[in-house]
Amino acid sequence: MEITCKTEYALLALLELTAHYYDSEPRQIRQIAAQQNIPDRYLEQLLAMLRRGGLVRSQRGARGGYLLAREPWKITLLEVVSCIEGLDINNRPDNMNRKTIESILVREVWQEACDAYFGILQKYNLQDLCNQRHARQQLNLMYYI
Repeated sequence: MEITCKTEYALLALLELTAHYYDSEPRQIRQIAAQQNIPDRYLEQLLAMLRRGGLVRSQRGARGGYLLAREPWKITLLEVVSCIEGLDINNRPDNMNRKTIESILVREVWQEACDAYFGILQKYNLQDLCNQRHARQQLNLMYYI
């Protein structure tokens, strides 16, 4: 299982907004793009998707930009992935036309894998990732005397 470039960029942009959540100042596309090394045009499209998904909001004006639509601890990674990839976690189709014992067993294992995937993404939120980033940055600090 791989993370798509689209989802990774969306998460990086949201982490940037999370890092500046308490500033209450909107972040402009060019600021986010420069900080996270994301192409401006692509980021613009991703932020539009995230806005339509209710995860970010935009503010117009000279000091405008993007802000998280909710608190970062209330936005799960599952919501982000679902928004960007178009996953419907409540309606997983049953593609198995054959109802043999073997096909049922395969479907059950596949369902268990999907449940684990969704469960892990539901477990983490944007604030968790921001906290983990901060902790790792602290570990990487070197002090010179």
